[in-house]
Order: sequence, then structure tokens, then C-alpha cells
Amino acid sequence: MVVQTERDDTTWYECESCGLLFDEQSDATEHEQRCDGSDPTYIQ
Repeated sequence: MVVQTERDDTTWYECESCGLLFDEQSDATEHEQRCDGSDPTYIQ
């Protein structure tokens, strides 16, 4: 499920599985369909 959150006066959409933030709800929803719940490999 995608959660809407406010940070720095901006609305963000967060993937509940991994915590990744998106500025577009559609991007977050698309990501969540493919998310396996682990930390994203490109963030280290």
C-alpha cells in the first residue's frame, strides 16, 4: 500500500514495503507492484 506523507512542505508517496519515496502517486503504485520488500539495491 502506498502511504501519502508530508515532508518539507511537499507531498510524497511512500512504498510501505521498502520505504522508498516518490513525488508521483502513480510512480509509487507502479513500484509497489514490483517491490519485494527489501531495501532498493541502488541505495547504499
